[in-house]
Amino acid sequence: MITDPFIARTVRELRMHLEPLRENGAKVAFVPTMGALHAGHQALMARAAELADICVVSIFVNPTQFGAGEDFAKYPRTWESDLALCAQAGVAVIFAPNEEVVYGGKKQVSVKVGSLADAFEGADRPGHFDGVATVVAKLFNMVQPDVAIFGEKDAQQLAIVRAMVRSLDFTVAIESLATVRESDGLAMSSRNRYLSDSERSSARVIPQSLEAAKANADRGLRAVVAAVHAEFETEPTVGVSYIAVVDPQTFVEVGADHHGEALLLIAASVGSTRLIDNTLLDLHAPAVTVMT
Repeated sequence: MITDPFIARTVRELRMHLEPLRENGAKVAFVPTMGALHAGHQALMARAAELADICVVSIFVNPTQFGAGEDFAKYPRTWESDLALCAQAGVAVIFAPNEEVVYGGKKQVSVKVGSLADAFEGADRPGHFDGVATVVAKLFNMVQPDVAIFGEKDAQQLAIVRAMVRSLDFTVAIESLATVRESDGLAMSSRNRYLSDSERSSARVIPQSLEAAKANADRGLRAVVAAVHAEFETEPTVGVSYIAVVDPQTFVEVGADHHGEALLLIAASVGSTRLIDNTLLDLHAPAVTVMT
């Protein structure tokens, strides 16, 4: 039997609902979202159900993580379908605050991320990660979860959240879940719905380039980068923002002699839609022939 989640619009409503459950020993898992939910979010909710007794999902389109000219105004708001998906996933509580509840309508103290936000998404979208870190910190304090679950598609965001939790001594445990993909390999994203049929076809070059990278990882960094660029050359309508291979913890780009785990990051625009993706690689530095 599917039961509709309890919907809290304020922090007081949320805490009053959760307090007696916590007093009875319930563990709370938290999945923060901006709505426009899809099967990737549902997988996060399923993982939350494995980790805790109660799953809380937040739905809040956070204005502070959007820059000038970005898609805040047109970002999909799909409340009825979001509610149905949460109910189907067995979510106990939806926290759906408005901007006044989250930010109070006045200037706030905010989180400044630092060097982890200087490159890649942070460089392309100045201020984005400060907005993400601030709203996640506020949501952690509002929900007070035992564990929070994030998807690995937003790899830089995940690294920043983990760093913030360590640096600011949050007690919440951070769990991650592998990227959920469409049947054609495209990473599930709320922004996929912006794509036309032809753009969707072109966007397949992104997961194809990840596969090409993995196929060349044993030949080293240069071979990986060359293989990725070769894939994108087959789809000239797709504009590449960046292709980078980084250390998964520091997000510093690795050198040509790197041997071991590395993370390939890709951001690209298909029409007016910006998509990101990534994959872990096991890089092998090319052998050096010594002349005797």
